[in-house]
Amino acid sequence: MYKLIIFFLLALPFGVFAQTVTTGTVFDYSKKTISLPGVSVRNLNSKKTTITSREGKYTIPATVGDLIEFSAVGYHTDTLYLTNLLNRTIYLPVKSNSLADVDVRGVRMNSQITDAKDPLAEKYTLLNTGGNLQRKRMTDKVGGLNLNLGYGKYKRQQRKEAELEEKDMYLEEIDANFSEKAVTELTKLQGEELKNFMVIYRPSIESVKAERPYRYDYYISRAFVAWQKLTPQQKKLQDLPKLKVN
Repeated sequence: MYKLIIFFLLALPFGVFAQTVTTGTVFDYSKKTISLPGVSVRNLNSKKTTITSREGKYTIPATVGDLIEFSAVGYHTDTLYLTNLLNRTIYLPVKSNSLADVDVRGVRMNSQITDAKDPLAEKYTLLNTGGNLQRKRMTDKVGGLNLNLGYGKYKRQQRKEAELEEKDMYLEEIDANFSEKAVTELTKLQGEELKNFMVIYRPSIESVKAERPYRYDYYISRAFVAWQKLTPQQKKLQDLPKLKVN
């Protein structure tokens, strides 16, 4: 009996410790076998910080519901919402850089190609038809510019169609990533609360366009933290005022 008591007393601190920290390893997203040392790991709730070891491993005090931020020079910052304290494997993507300038000094171009003249282009210019040989030359000019009202209307229509296509593309992306399944996996919300959360915190097209690629998991985690601070009344969708009919 005495030995059993000693065993429990020795095991208790380890049990408590295991329930108040989270551990894991950070890897490069593109080269998943390369661990990342020196990554800053920060608990955004308790403000406690640590860095990963030479093997990319970390241990930081945490509880369920905390937000853990991972940041390193040359990598995108990522944030993890803790639904449990199990060991984690984190992958950080490298920040994308603009393409390097292409050096064309060593490229030789065929002079027969670069010096050749386009007879059709010259013909269009001489006829002032804008590339349409079947159209009569326009004689009305304003300030030296040919009037072409039909072309301007066509361009505006093209621009409007392009804007609608872009809007549809972002809406489809938001629907796919801010779905009930994705939100439930991160927040465990269900039923009416899930529906209200998705209406209140649905990402806007402008915010998704401003950050590419958009980090939906990070956004959902931060939105859920804000959601938990709302009062029960604020979590309910307010009914729209009824229109008065004269």
